[in-house]
Amino acid sequence: MLTISQLAAHVGCTTKAVRVYHQRGLLPEPERDASGYRRYDAQAVIDLARIVTLAKSGVPLSRIPDVLHARPGEIERIDSELRDRIRELQDRRRQLRQLDQPDRLCLPPEAVEHMERFRALGLSERHERAVRDGWILICALAPGFARAYLPVRTALLEDEEYVAVMRSYDEAIDWEPDDPRLDAIADAAFRLARRMTLPSDLPSWKEVPREAVEVVIGHNGIDSPAWRRLDEIVEQRLARVV
Repeated sequence: MLTISQLAAHVGCTTKAVRVYHQRGLLPEPERDASGYRRYDAQAVIDLARIVTLAKSGVPLSRIPDVLHARPGEIERIDSELRDRIRELQDRRRQLRQLDQPDRLCLPPEAVEHMERFRALGLSERHERAVRDGWILICALAPGFARAYLPVRTALLEDEEYVAVMRSYDEAIDWEPDDPRLDAIADAAFRLARRMTLPSDLPSWKEVPREAVEVVIGHNGIDSPAWRRLDEIVEQRLARVV
């Protein structure tokens, strides 16, 4: 006859696990001897070995009685559930391996392509991260809007003038808002804005739920006084042209 600790050691589990199996009704609890200890016989070893094997195989404790009593079809059903669980865990592993690549984890394929081309421009990591996070927001809150605009924005990355303006903005991130060099950047951005025309069939922000627009606009990817000043200058010049 074995004590509970001896039983657990022989089968390869803990005494705590044995007590849990008792509580769940999986393993019959033997009578105590005169000294107040439980004593386990050969059948207890057999039963516990089967329980531990099933538990380690991933069978939920609640389903173990059905397997032990060999209900028709039960093993096949559990096997199917385990295969589904394995696929789910494999998908999670793939996502886990992509945690160091947030664009691939959170963005649709067309946005990932855009970010790969954007990254190839060699702009600052700070600028790249802000653009990536902006697309994550837009794709999550206004997916239709994002799908429509992504091809247009990706095509712009082949426009030398557009890329030149982006490089200038990138260089000016940490400048003071009264830096005289901003005038030349503003001139270039103004000329670009006047030349650029967007396809007439693109959706408007007015078609996006208001709360989504407020979240996107409120996202401050880069807090750059110089950029704010550049935007003010360009908007003022465009207003005078109109």
